[in-house]
Amino acid sequence: MRDEYQISGEYLHLLSEPAWQALRTPVTDALRGADSDATLLDVGAGSGLGTEVLATAVPHGDVVAVEPSPVLRAVLLSRIAAHPDLRQRVTVVAGDALGVDLPTRLGAVLAINMIGHLDPHARRAFLLRVAERLVPGAPLVLNLQPPTEPSTLPFSVFGTVRVGRHTYEGGGSAEPSGSDAVTWRMRYRVLDDDGTALREDHTDYRWHVISAEALLADLDEAGLVGEVGPLDVVRAVRRL
Repeated sequence: MRDEYQISGEYLHLLSEPAWQALRTPVTDALRGADSDATLLDVGAGSGLGTEVLATAVPHGDVVAVEPSPVLRAVLLSRIAAHPDLRQRVTVVAGDALGVDLPTRLGAVLAINMIGHLDPHARRAFLLRVAERLVPGAPLVLNLQPPTEPSTLPFSVFGTVRVGRHTYEGGGSAEPSGSDAVTWRMRYRVLDDDGTALREDHTDYRWHVISAEALLADLDEAGLVGEVGPLDVVRAVRRL
């Protein structure tokens, strides 16, 4: 399987930190009702920014962090190993949303910045798998990301982060690639003090778009009741 983060994995953690500073509060709020007696699951854990939020929000629960990318798993494991509490509670699993074996009881599921990797059929299958295992009142927390329909987005810089004498920059553009998807064309650069590009990397990946209305309908079909909160963070629980 192609690792979509083989190129961007070097940059992703640095460039994702500012976004997660904003996401931390709405994601933590959406995790209310999590059950620490059942397994806490982070699907598409990436470099572990969300894993840390989940583990902090539910301080006594065991966490399973699922990530298919070897590059991102390396970052995830190194960061978990550096924190004694996380090292005891977080298990990292190589797998994806549909292929990984899920625990029979889930006390919360986090799936941030990943739902667009799934086509509509896979998305519905994933939601059903989760719904069947969530304990009553336990939340599934995911988020919506633009665009919500196949459309052209011009290139823009998403963020810059300075480390030492270098500035790391990430940006991209999107083009429609089917009735429900766009292809993101990403550019990453390492800049010197004077703005000179020392390195430049490019990568593409396909992203399945979905509107809030369509996602809520998919959740309903899976037996979940969802609501959209701040920063398009979606919280869903099993229908009573």
